[in-house]
Amino acid sequence: MSKLGTLGARLHRGEIGYDFVKNRKIWYGLSILITITAIVGLAVRGLNMGIEFQGGAVFNTPKSTSASVSQAEEYAEEASGHDAIVQKLGDGSLRIQVAGIDTGTANQIKNTLADDLKMDSEQINAELVGPSWGEQIANKAWQGLGIFLVLVVIYLAIAFEWRMALAAFVALIHDITITVGIYALVGFEVTPGTVIGLLTILGYSLYDTVVVFDSLKEQTRDLTKQTRWTYSDVANRSINSTLVRSINTTVVALLPVAGLLFIGGGVLGAGMLNDISLSLFVGLAAGAYSSIFIATPLVADLKEREPAMKALKKRVLAKRAQSAAKGEAPDAQGDEESYADEPEDAAPAVVGPRNQPATRNRGRGRPSGKRR
Repeated sequence: MSKLGTLGARLHRGEIGYDFVKNRKIWYGLSILITITAIVGLAVRGLNMGIEFQGGAVFNTPKSTSASVSQAEEYAEEASGHDAIVQKLGDGSLRIQVAGIDTGTANQIKNTLADDLKMDSEQINAELVGPSWGEQIANKAWQGLGIFLVLVVIYLAIAFEWRMALAAFVALIHDITITVGIYALVGFEVTPGTVIGLLTILGYSLYDTVVVFDSLKEQTRDLTKQTRWTYSDVANRSINSTLVRSINTTVVALLPVAGLLFIGGGVLGAGMLNDISLSLFVGLAAGAYSSIFIATPLVADLKEREPAMKALKKRVLAKRAQSAAKGEAPDAQGDEESYADEPEDAAPAVVGPRNQPATRNRGRGRPSGKRR
C-alpha cells in the first residue's frame, strides 16, 4: 500500500488525526480575513464585466492580417476611445472586443480599423451585442443560484438536519464570495463562462461537505448513551476519516483546471479560457477548504448548544477528569465503564481514536454492543 493510502487508512481508523474542530477559531478568523479582503476588492475595484453584460461590438479580422495583438489593441483604442481586448485565434485571425459602443459608433470604428490594418472594411466582420441580452443572462444566473441554494438547504435539512443545512449554506456563500472577490482583485473579465464556472463549483463544494456530513451522521447515532466522546470529538474524527479522500478528489479536479488556467490562458495566450478556468480553480480550492475548516466545525458549534449535547460534554469532561485524577488512561476507562448503563441491544458509536490495546476491544458489550 502507498504511503498516502496507509495514511488514509490510519486516519480512517482514528489511529492518528489533527484536531480541526479544536482550532476552529483560527479557521474562522482566517476565513473572515479572506472574505473581508474579497469584499473590499469587490467594492473598490469592481468586476470587469465582459461585453456580453455591457454591450458593445466584436470585430473579427480575416486570416491574412499581419498586425500583432498589441498593434490591433492600440488601433482599436484610438478608434473607439474605449479599452479594447484583442485575442489572436488559432487560424491567425484577430478578435477585437470594444465595450460600451452603439451601432453608429461601431460602423465608424470598423472603417477606421480597416484603414489602420490596411484591408477592405468588408473583410472585417462586426457583431453587435446589446446590453439587455447580458442583463437577461445575469438575471437568469441569479435566479438559478437562488433556486439552487434553496433546494440545497431543503434537501440537507431533510437528509441530515437543519444545522448541517445552515452550515453548508454558510460554506457555499463563503466560496462564492471568495471567488467573486478574486475576480475583482485579479481583473479578469466576467463572461457567461464565468457564470457557468461559478455554478459548477457549488456542486463540487457541496459534494465534499456532504461526504463529511454523512460520516458525521453515521458516527453520532446514540452518541448520548456513552461518556467517552463529545460531539466535537466525533466531528473531528469525521473530518480526519475523509481527509485523504477530499484531498485526492480536489487535486484530481484541480489539475486539468490548472492546465486550462496557467498553460492555456497564460502560456498559450488563450484568454477566452481564463473566464471559466479561474472561477473553477478558485472555487474548487475554496470548496475543499470550507468543507474541512468551516462547515463541519460550524455544525459542531451549533450542535453543542443543544441541552443534550451540553450535558454529554459535561459528563465526558467529568469522566476524563476523574480518570486523570486516578492516573488512568481516559480511553481505557471509558471502554470498560462508559456503556454500563446502555440497553443490551444498543450499538455504540464507533468514534474517536482507537489507540487502546486490542484486548480492550473485547470488553463488556463491545464491539457488538451486547453483553455476552
